[in-house]
Amino acid sequence: MSQSGGPMSAPMQPQWVAGWPHCLKATCIGLAVLWSTTPAVADGPLAGQTVRIAFIDPLSGPVADIGRNGLRSWQFMAEHKSGAGNPAGVRFLVAGFDNKGSPQESLNVLKVAIDQGFRYIVQGNSSGAAAALSDAVTRHNAHQPDKAVVFINYAAMDPALTNEKCSFWHFRIDADTSMKMRALTGFLMQQPHLKKVYLLNQNYAHGQQVSLYFRQEVARQRADVTVVGDTLHSPFQVDDFRPYVQRIKESGAQAVITGNWGVDMRRLVQALQEEGMTLPLFAYYPALKGTPTALARASTTIPVYQIAYSHTNQEAPVAAIATHFRKRYGEDLVVLASYDGLEMLGQAMKHMGTTDPARVATRLSGMIFQGFNGPVQMRADDHQLQKGIYISRWQKVDNAFPTGAEGTDHTFAPVQFLPGSEITGSTSCQMQRP
Repeated sequence: MSQSGGPMSAPMQPQWVAGWPHCLKATCIGLAVLWSTTPAVADGPLAGQTVRIAFIDPLSGPVADIGRNGLRSWQFMAEHKSGAGNPAGVRFLVAGFDNKGSPQESLNVLKVAIDQGFRYIVQGNSSGAAAALSDAVTRHNAHQPDKAVVFINYAAMDPALTNEKCSFWHFRIDADTSMKMRALTGFLMQQPHLKKVYLLNQNYAHGQQVSLYFRQEVARQRADVTVVGDTLHSPFQVDDFRPYVQRIKESGAQAVITGNWGVDMRRLVQALQEEGMTLPLFAYYPALKGTPTALARASTTIPVYQIAYSHTNQEAPVAAIATHFRKRYGEDLVVLASYDGLEMLGQAMKHMGTTDPARVATRLSGMIFQGFNGPVQMRADDHQLQKGIYISRWQKVDNAFPTGAEGTDHTFAPVQFLPGSEITGSTSCQMQRP
């Protein structure tokens, strides 16, 4: 059942894990995993075995800060879920590979990773890169089944990846754009006064899909809502968003919806603050590195609502891990999908008694396991994880939600949770299984 909050008017040692001899210069980024304690001795059936995971995402360029936070998140979670931290008893090691945000570069570093013996890869920033990787992994596995690779997608949300472009070897552990839009429009149904919405998004697959799926879901759930503006802009190339904010003002919009992230999200927030705009802002990624600090600078709180699988004050089992991460790195542990990804791998490896990717993939398909915020299932039909979504509001910390985002006195506090069963859709996937 959904848990609803108030209306929108409410107050708002070091172990070097990369750098093997054949690593390409400026392609494979070796970052240290700092082991603060010696992991407990594992007694699982695969104790003593090491599972190496290649993290392929932008580690340079305009969104390097987001990519590096994601890499640190996976590495830190691997530390906590190694040995006795997983039922198989394996040790997880995560190495970073810089794809520079490019699908072609993603293919280049995938080849490097495979050549170095990696059989598990994770990626999330860019559905274009995810599609390229999924196709390449599928082809590789067909030609070299004895060296099969499993692709865990932790953030690329294009619904096509688990529909017409689905692959047996691809497993998405984030909700896709259509699922998040069902959650958002379901929340808007509880705000009958909100009738005029402005869409502002980056002009690439993700931003285009935010616009497309919002329109589709609004037509289905809130036919009285009018889109008074639908603007796409070049990703990570806009220095000043004030002209866009002026368009929003002139449109008469009552709310803004954006899939922007990284520097584009921070600059949008800055422009809204400079123009004195206090319209509700609905966004997927306001908790990513730098944006909470930017939001907290304003003397007047912008009513921001986050649509995501987590929030700042997440409870056990990840609360203590997030606290340790914050102390070590001085930034928030946002990529909690890393918990689910490593948990499901450990469970599957224990069940199959092996780390072999082909056999592990067979177990992952359809598997039910305990995620960081409750039981989840990797749907066998399309390999889309069925997980819930929180609508969280940016507000001052309080007794109920005392942890501030990025050390500020504000936090993302949940006002509604929609379980996966309420936001999932059908799939057109015609999966070819080995």
